[in-house]
Amino acid sequence: MLAAILFDLDGTIANTDPVHYIVWREMLSKYGIEIDEGFYQTRMSGRLNPVIIQEILPQLSPEAVMKFAEEKEALFRQKAKDMQPLAGFWELIAWTQKHQIKRALVTNAPKLNVYFMLEVLGLKETFDVVVIAEDCVAAKPDPAPYQVALNKLGITAESAIALEDSPSGIRSAVGAGVRTIGIASTHDPKVLEEKGAFMVIPDFTDLQLWTLLNSEIETELVNA
Repeated sequence: MLAAILFDLDGTIANTDPVHYIVWREMLSKYGIEIDEGFYQTRMSGRLNPVIIQEILPQLSPEAVMKFAEEKEALFRQKAKDMQPLAGFWELIAWTQKHQIKRALVTNAPKLNVYFMLEVLGLKETFDVVVIAEDCVAAKPDPAPYQVALNKLGITAESAIALEDSPSGIRSAVGAGVRTIGIASTHDPKVLEEKGAFMVIPDFTDLQLWTLLNSEIETELVNA
């Protein structure tokens, strides 16, 4: 029985990675460091800022790392004001409302970015639960954020489906025992499958997704 859909934010609800990539390039260029998309996808996407910065700029003090991260995210918010959800997102939300499926947001994004994106995308009233990694004992790829979401919703992992775009996010959801669909907005579908996604789709209009969701409802009706 499907009770909830758990959404990642960056790269899943909206394709923010191109903006993050531009901002990272701009910030790191000040230190004479150039990155390409491959570097971004393998070393940055889906990971926490302090971890990324400490790896790339190990000479920075903890205070400087925090300042860098704050400046980076402030620049992101300046450039992401016109962000839109992926195709089919609002149709999916309407479907969850029709069938009384709960919704949770589970994200590694910094808290200020989360609230900014909820405002920009018109999602302030969309989720029953919002789980931000910095408030958990560990961030993705650890299962902790998804475990917190399940506990707050009062459901089992077997009754949920997660939507994730990054390898670290998929590892987190799968590690929590949640069936996970990969969103191939930024990463190679094969990479997402290798990390445990049982299905990979480009956006929320994909027929595979709707066939699965409707079959979940039909099964529930048969078993009622």
